[in-house]
Amino acid sequence: MTQSTFSTQKDHSGFYYFTQGWRLITRPGIKRFVILPLLANILFLGGAFWWLYTKLGGWIDQVMGYIPDWLQWLDYVIWPIAVISILLVFTYFFSTIANIIAAPFNGWLSEKLEAELTGKPSPDTGVAELLKDVPRMIKREFVRIGYYLPRAIGLLILFFIPGIGQTVAPVLWFLFGAWMMSIQYCDYPFDNHRVGFGEMKQALAKERMRNVQFGGVISLLMMVPFVNLVIMPVAVCGATLMWVDRYRERYARY
Repeated sequence: MTQSTFSTQKDHSGFYYFTQGWRLITRPGIKRFVILPLLANILFLGGAFWWLYTKLGGWIDQVMGYIPDWLQWLDYVIWPIAVISILLVFTYFFSTIANIIAAPFNGWLSEKLEAELTGKPSPDTGVAELLKDVPRMIKREFVRIGYYLPRAIGLLILFFIPGIGQTVAPVLWFLFGAWMMSIQYCDYPFDNHRVGFGEMKQALAKERMRNVQFGGVISLLMMVPFVNLVIMPVAVCGATLMWVDRYRERYARY
């Protein structure tokens, strides 16, 4: 299968690129590179979400305790919003840690898939070369965290504002989380070509709606038990296809 199997029209949505990720993880020659990030995701996220679900009930009770008496009649609306808010916060937190653990394997998967899609051989990156790149990849993960944390803290503060925090903050958090999910997974193909984080962010911002769509689908499915265990390689493949289709011609370093 060559890149021509996938349309290169410029009007594809973020949803399209994500759905193509499901097809790409089963592509001959790619499946073996999916196994390691998949195992890392299953082991870490499986345990993390099991722990979260055991704590969720108590945390919801605490969140509901912040609701003023005059808004108690909105319990039936605010309760599901509180549940979704907590899931969104921890979904990104858990996925960030999982991506730090799996960063070398995700970068490798993206590189091999790009070579398959473009028909251009990737650099010789065996296990030894992969290990050499680990410090750089881990550093890149922390650069992204540095971008994420101050913005996330500002949004989290909104959650503690009675009334407004429980209604507006979840919407803003979801949009921000979707944007960060897109940054997180698109970063692998960009970083493989040594495109700086700031330059990558500017490139994605030019098509912000498409990238928020892409990250939004990931955010939603990350909250679905069992489905969230296989999202990581799917998202890496979808982001790599989007790189090849929309960014490679302008930003590729090799």
